Amino acid sequence: MSGNTRAAYLLPYYLWIVLFVAAPVVLVFYYSLFDVDGHFTFSNYAQFLTPVYLSMTLSSFWYAFLITVCSLLVAYPAAYLLTRTKHKQLWLLLIILPTWINLLLKTYAFIGIFGTYGPVNAVLGMVGLGGQQILFTSSSFVFVSVYIFVPFMILPIYNALEGLNPSLLDAARDLGASRWTAFRRVVFPLTLSGVRSGCMAVFIPALSLFMITRLIAGNRVITLGTAIEQHFLVTQDWGMGSTVAVFLILAMAIIMLLTSGTKRRVRHGK
Repeated sequence: MSGNTRAAYLLPYYLWIVLFVAAPVVLVFYYSLFDVDGHFTFSNYAQFLTPVYLSMTLSSFWYAFLITVCSLLVAYPAAYLLTRTKHKQLWLLLIILPTWINLLLKTYAFIGIFGTYGPVNAVLGMVGLGGQQILFTSSSFVFVSVYIFVPFMILPIYNALEGLNPSLLDAARDLGASRWTAFRRVVFPLTLSGVRSGCMAVFIPALSLFMITRLIAGNRVITLGTAIEQHFLVTQDWGMGSTVAVFLILAMAIIMLLTSGTKRRVRHGK
C-alpha cells in the first residue's frame, strides 16, 4: 500500500479526531479565559484553586475511587465465575444488555425502587425495619453508580481471564499450590492488564458524573461534573464551567498517561 493511499484511508480518522476531540478541548479552554461578562481574565483559574473547588475535586476523586473499588470487588468474582460456567456467552449477553438501556431510564427506575413506596422499603417494612430514607444519600449514589459501571469492569477482566493459559494453573497445582495460592500468585498477576483497563474504564467517567448525583443523591454528593452542569445551565457562567472542565480533562489525561506507562513497563518486563 502506497503512502498516499494509506493517508487517504486515515484522513477520516484524523478529521474525526480534529473535529470531535481536539476542537472541543480547544473551545473549552478558550471559554475558560473569559468571565461571566465576556471579559478576558485568568481569575477563573485562581478561583478554582480556592478551598471550595479543591474540596469538590477531592470529593470527585474520592467517590470515583470508591465506585471503582466497589465495581472491581463485584466484577472480578463475577468474571472469574463467568469463565467457568456453561453458556458463558448467554450470561455475558445478559451482563451487556443493561448497557444498551438509556442511563436516564435506569436512574429513574432506581428512584422508584428506592423510593418511599418502592419495593425495597416494602421489603424492609415486611421484616419489621420500617421505611428508610434510601434515596438522596451517598450510599444510594455509590450503589447505582456501581450498577451502571460494573459491566465495563467485567468485560476487560473476563477477556484477560479467557486469555489465560490453563496449563499455568495445572503447573501451579503440580507444584503444590492451593487454589488460593494459585489465584494469588498466578491468576491475578497475569490478569492485571484487564483490571487496569476496567479500572480506567470506570474511574475516568465516574469523575464527571452529574445526573446521578442530582437524581439519586439529591445533590448531597457534589462533584466536578455537578459544578460544570451548574455553571453552564444554572448560573450561565460558561467561563468558570469551562475552567472546571479544563482541570477535569487534565486529570483524565494524566490518569491515562500514567496507566499507559504502567502497561508499557509490564509489557517489557520492567
